[in-house]
Amino acid sequence: MPRKFLVVADDSSEFRAALHYAARRARSTGGRVALLKVLQPSTNDYFAGVREEIEAELRRDGEAMLNRLGAEAEERSGAKPEFLIEVGDTREALRRVVVADPDIKILVLAAAVGGRGPGPLVTALAKEGAGFWGRRLPVTVVPGDLSDEEIEELA
Repeated sequence: MPRKFLVVADDSSEFRAALHYAARRARSTGGRVALLKVLQPSTNDYFAGVREEIEAELRRDGEAMLNRLGAEAEERSGAKPEFLIEVGDTREALRRVVVADPDIKILVLAAAVGGRGPGPLVTALAKEGAGFWGRRLPVTVVPGDLSDEEIEELA
């Protein structure tokens, strides 16, 4: 089974750098990209039916996002990516996915750009170490503002 490069799919500006880097590394090593979309659960328990509809809508939006990004990942990597959708806290979702799939060999994160700090996942990694993800897993942190040309040179 080819090794997988796991990327957390979100709307951050630095996400594209992580995706491009992971796809390029997957292409050069015969690997595959796995895209994880984490959905935040609804906290409104008052209207259960409305909550279920909101969560279904979030799932549809997440699937649409993964399909859109998946086409880009496939074009860049040369292989169809794997799509993963989890509900809950992002760090806990990452932990579940990493523990469940031994073919995930590298987590690719991009550091936030500007004055916003490195980002929540990079910060968690720095505080808690690589074993935080539930098993020892190499993590590649790429600058979030890398150009496509710079990624090509690095990957």
